[in-house]
Amino acid sequence: MGPRTAAGPSKQGKPVSMGRHGSRSDSYQDNSPVLSNPKSVLKKQVSPEELQRPGGKYIKRTFTIVGDAVGWGFVVRGSSPCHIQAVDPSGPAAAVGMKVCQFVVSVNGINVLETDYRTISHLILTGPRTVVMEVMEPVDC
Repeated sequence: MGPRTAAGPSKQGKPVSMGRHGSRSDSYQDNSPVLSNPKSVLKKQVSPEELQRPGGKYIKRTFTIVGDAVGWGFVVRGSSPCHIQAVDPSGPAAAVGMKVCQFVVSVNGINVLETDYRTISHLILTGPRTVVMEVMEPVDC
């Protein structure tokens, strides 16, 4: 299916599919507007402070995602904080309830609120097959 990690576009402009251990495959091409849309899905940027404000508009969720043969089934974008840009509806992330527009708080216990998507991608690709992610989502989501 689609790029199943936080991989970006290749030099040819099509998505690059990255396996669990950073292997690269240019054989994948998907014209799906959801998976290859470079425009942010966020309606407004949120600060890390706003996400963590007690009694705020966001709630924390924790997902344990076991990667399959192609990855974990989501794309991370942005910086300070990063967000979920796309979720493969048939992938492992969708199966546990991950959604577009959630903000990434931690990956395998490491706080990533002040990092960019490349750092988060590296943590996921070089880590274990099972990824534990904390995200924040709007209360009214």
